[in-house]
Amino acid sequence: MHERRIIHIDMDYFFAQVETRDNPSLKGKPVIVGGKASGRGVVSTASYEARKYGVHSAMPMAQAHKLCPNGYYVTHRFEAYRAASKIIMSIFKSYTEIVEPLSLDEAYLDITHLVRPDLPASTIAQFIRRDIWEQTQLTASAGVSYNKFLAKLASGMNKPNGLTIIDYHNVHDILMGLDIGDFPGIGKATKQKMHDHEIFCGRDLYEQSEYNLVRLFGKRGHGLYNKARGIDHNLVKPTRIRKSVGTERTFATDMNDDEAILQKVWELSTKTAERLAKLQKSAKTVTVKIKTYKFETYSKQRSLREPVRSETDIYNIAYALFTELKEADVPIRLVGVTVGNLEKTTFENMTIYDYLN
Repeated sequence: MHERRIIHIDMDYFFAQVETRDNPSLKGKPVIVGGKASGRGVVSTASYEARKYGVHSAMPMAQAHKLCPNGYYVTHRFEAYRAASKIIMSIFKSYTEIVEPLSLDEAYLDITHLVRPDLPASTIAQFIRRDIWEQTQLTASAGVSYNKFLAKLASGMNKPNGLTIIDYHNVHDILMGLDIGDFPGIGKATKQKMHDHEIFCGRDLYEQSEYNLVRLFGKRGHGLYNKARGIDHNLVKPTRIRKSVGTERTFATDMNDDEAILQKVWELSTKTAERLAKLQKSAKTVTVKIKTYKFETYSKQRSLREPVRSETDIYNIAYALFTELKEADVPIRLVGVTVGNLEKTTFENMTIYDYLN
């Protein structure tokens, strides 16, 4: 069997790049996508010029505005991003069927079967980046390696518009010198815990025994032990199984009017039911999430004996969960409705006559 060859493609500051492409006067400017600077939303994407001011994705818009008052604040245009994404995904599919999209602008590709002595994986990655540029005028960064973890790590090393290869010759040196926070999958809390145990870089992680990592981090310890050694057996999965479907809304001002909030819960339930219908799925759990004016997040979930799929059923459960969650006189800034534990909808006892009527 061939040694695996995986490419991870990550578009550079995707939403902001689409905006700059469609409005060239933004070129070279600090572009921040995510809504009005005075709004309640969060930053979706910041161009590299904006990042120099400390602006990053998921940051509240108000904070971004303080850091970068002269930034160019652009409201989302999801149709434009989806249209670009569609072209990019079709380019991936023109090379291999084994594509695992992670979002609109990021995917793993397994190209093991395409590699030949005269066509190395790095050349294929360059072809893909060239095609993306020619068809969308957008740049992408690519990472090439023999597993998913290393390919993703590589794609982030030479941004923007870069290509990085991690192979057996350089993997050890790269991992040993890597800041612990730069390992994919290590978030803020894990990073802090690592620091508490004197683990600051890849070498520190490498020197830990597997037993000790499992003791400190539970089941994740096995994966961390392997990551320090560049080991990852996960396959590129062409279709991701949807585990949940949901929508949430941030209010323009903090809300304390239950009737108005429940109207929003109804709208979210309707949207969620529409998305279930598209997927031809029903759900056996319903979750309601709220975020208070103090940025505290609470959620409540209910598991059901019978799966639900209609907006009315989803709303009735969401209504009950919301009333259990919401405290009187505590204004909220966000409400969300999510359904999970999805299963294929079965239309029982439905005759053709019923269907035609």
